[in-house]
Amino acid sequence: MMLVQWRETYDQDDPEKERIAFAALAVDIMRMQVKTRKRSGTGGIQRTFHAKSILAVKGAQLRFIDRLPADLTAGFAQSRKAYPTIVRFSNAHGESQPDTSKDMRGVALRIEVSAAEQHDLLMTNFPVSHARNADQFVKFAVATAGNSLDRIVGLVRLVFQIGPREVVRMVRNVSAARNRTVSSLTRETYWSRGAICWGRTLAVRYLLRPVLAQEPDKTPQPTDAEYLRRDFARRLKADDVTFDLYIQRFVDETTTPIENTAVEWLENKAPLEKVATLTIPRQDTGSVDALATEQMIDDMAFNPWNTTEEFRPLGNLNRARKVVYDASAAHRLKNRWQSDILLRNRIFGTGAYAFLSWLNHYVVWHRLPLRLSLLNLDAIRHTLRWKNLIDTQPRDAPPKVRSVPPPIPEPERTARSHDGRFNDLCDPEMGMLGAAFGRNLPPVYMPDLFNDPNPVTVSRELLTRETFIPAKSLNILAAAWIQFQVHDWVSHARHKPGENDVVVPLPPGEPPWASRPDTPATAEMRISGNLELPAAAPGQPPILFANAASHWWDGSEVYGPDANKANMLREDVNGVKGAKLRLDDGYLPVDLDGFAVTGFNESWWLGLSAMHTLFAREHNAVCDALRAEYPYLNDERVYQTARLVVSALIAKIHTIEWTPAILATKALEIGMNANWTGPPTNDWLTRLGLWLVDSHALKGIPKTMPDHHAAPYSLTEDFVTVYRMHPLLADQYKFFDYATGNHIADKRFTEIQGKDTDGIMRATGLSNVLYSFGIAYPGAITLHNFPRELQKFVHDGEIVDLSVVDLVRTRRRGVPRYNDFRAGLHMSRIRHFEDLTPNPESVRRLKAVYRNNIDLVDTMVGLFAETPPTGFGFSDTAFRIFVLMASRRLQSDRFLTVDFRPEIYTPLGMDWVERNNMTSIILRNCPNLAGLLPRTGSAFAPWRIR
Repeated sequence: MMLVQWRETYDQDDPEKERIAFAALAVDIMRMQVKTRKRSGTGGIQRTFHAKSILAVKGAQLRFIDRLPADLTAGFAQSRKAYPTIVRFSNAHGESQPDTSKDMRGVALRIEVSAAEQHDLLMTNFPVSHARNADQFVKFAVATAGNSLDRIVGLVRLVFQIGPREVVRMVRNVSAARNRTVSSLTRETYWSRGAICWGRTLAVRYLLRPVLAQEPDKTPQPTDAEYLRRDFARRLKADDVTFDLYIQRFVDETTTPIENTAVEWLENKAPLEKVATLTIPRQDTGSVDALATEQMIDDMAFNPWNTTEEFRPLGNLNRARKVVYDASAAHRLKNRWQSDILLRNRIFGTGAYAFLSWLNHYVVWHRLPLRLSLLNLDAIRHTLRWKNLIDTQPRDAPPKVRSVPPPIPEPERTARSHDGRFNDLCDPEMGMLGAAFGRNLPPVYMPDLFNDPNPVTVSRELLTRETFIPAKSLNILAAAWIQFQVHDWVSHARHKPGENDVVVPLPPGEPPWASRPDTPATAEMRISGNLELPAAAPGQPPILFANAASHWWDGSEVYGPDANKANMLREDVNGVKGAKLRLDDGYLPVDLDGFAVTGFNESWWLGLSAMHTLFAREHNAVCDALRAEYPYLNDERVYQTARLVVSALIAKIHTIEWTPAILATKALEIGMNANWTGPPTNDWLTRLGLWLVDSHALKGIPKTMPDHHAAPYSLTEDFVTVYRMHPLLADQYKFFDYATGNHIADKRFTEIQGKDTDGIMRATGLSNVLYSFGIAYPGAITLHNFPRELQKFVHDGEIVDLSVVDLVRTRRRGVPRYNDFRAGLHMSRIRHFEDLTPNPESVRRLKAVYRNNIDLVDTMVGLFAETPPTGFGFSDTAFRIFVLMASRRLQSDRFLTVDFRPEIYTPLGMDWVERNNMTSIILRNCPNLAGLLPRTGSAFAPWRIR
């Protein structure tokens, strides 16, 4: 058996660190594309390199030689086998320059073995790369992009990055490659530069060399801007054009290195071996069909990783090509976007953010003057975007081969998929159903502290509601709304009760607990554990979890998390799925168990029923309006458009109505409205500040391009933690007749949840439910205010104490404890319990429960204990996650940014989102409530009592 003599060496000996570095290089390449577009003045993004096509044809053939050596026979490389091949010859520059410009030339082949197997081979007409590795390649490309001044500044910067000797070597190499006079592309030799596997044991480089029998009658002179194209066309019109494909075998790391692409594999050290012949058949490249084919090929994205394992690319530069080429191609094809940071924003933003960071050590942001506090919020968000977005989704490291990615399905371009797939067109699985929760802070896995202090003790001493503490600036609809939203955003899949339960021993003196209705009480609680994903690497702790909903803001709680569930919720019209959602006399239908049939009905109670009913009706109202305005639209288009409109309207309501209601300060009112529409046009001081430091914030996020910032989009475990807002719920509810004000009934929470919910909704009526919730206060998010009704109720076959469950799951998911949580968000640590809360009794209990160790305080407990800024419904620490993720949910979503436009939503749909809010939705469905809703302000503020 032959042994593999070659090997690959990864940057820092860590494929994952190398992958992260390559992702940063991909962003640099996209920025270079933006710079090139500005310089050239073209309307769109071009290829980073090889922008100008000289010849692009289908119908070529790659045929292997009759007697391929046994050790070169592998995969598709078989004696006498022939395969159709796509060929694209090009000039190497990133601008579409005249053929007379000094440039290298290249060729890309796509060998089509079958529908599932293709091989992309990429070559240029110079035998060696100027760059030793991907880092040098991208740094040099960025340094030499732009105008003359940009290049001078870039090369000076490059000297400091890689050293003067390397810069001189690279400049000489590139000059030698570009300064060659090329009379005809049919007479050039093209080298792969990087190596690939060939079978199980060999590493090779490959090259294309012209067949000399095709010596031209006349050598064209390089004076015509299209002379290379005309020459190739003339030759193909007269005869076939053929090249031979050769390989060179790896010899040793000195003469034929794998990782260093700046070293030429000399023919006297690694002799050429012919393996195949490429034939481009005689044809008229100027015909209509040929030009259409050329356009189709120009839209293709060639990548050496479009291959099989037997022909896997090797070396650092090749490994980088997968992610970098994918990013560049997606950017060019408008499937990925890169925002350009203006020079003034880099200069003034850096200075302003540094000043505000220093200022925050002395004055917290919410105690600053209004406009300075707004600028500070932008600075806080900027820091968090680049330091507190951690990708946890397992990635290819090292990269893996693949088939050519299939085209994006056309329906997914203009409508949301139900499982979140293809929201990001260049990373279709980003944020989809089943994608891993990300992190805002590195996880802390401390099994020894899972039950320390005992979570039951923490609950009884610090969380349990002793007297209802109201939040008088809000109503119960605000509590129902946030649960309505959380069910769209996050859902951890759980083991079935009795399988892999989390066991919590009861502290001394606690009564025995029955964890199931049909089991005896014991001295322990048993809680269904979360389903873990496999660890990204061996030896890592089991703290990676999948989201059982999509991460996108897509209304999945109304429409369902997948296509099957979504279709179950739609009306049947003559056996075909109609545009509207199923309703029964205006209410949600129920299943055989008495639960509402809707997108997500876990933790079901009357507040959720009201929200789901309201927005199911809203969907049907949008359908009616679309049908009236556009009678030519079919039911599927009406359904998908209405779904887009309602999802966007939900996002708008949360952004500019619910959030300013629960964070009731002028800064947040301006800031959240600016997130949606930009700052007020008459607020010139705020606009000037943003113009100097963050011009993108001037437009409102829906008018910008998608931007994931430091990591692919996902919601995070830390985000889940700060949205534990169960104290908002009351234990007791009073219901009134909206028309007369008469008292109808009193109900405990457990009487208006679960399978009893639908009967209460229909008996009471939606208008009375909304009115009764509208005039009732929710609970304040603070210590000693966790609803008792949630501390022992039946949920999905379990008897649950939700306060204990929240503590247990936060600990086991690796969310840092409160003080580490603050420090990770660039906030000062709390040194004394007295600094956490001014309440002496709470301080006494905190000290007792946590043994006088402030660093042991649970995150949820610290968030509840912390004194919020004036007007805030929750803590400033929780707000740090909010200020990051609230913008991110909009900014990452193409349907709320670049595809938030009339062509996708229809003009009526755009107008519907613009004109409507929570109040108008309520009034459309319950018009008799008009006199009871607040005249000014949000529907989440207390209503007028009749």
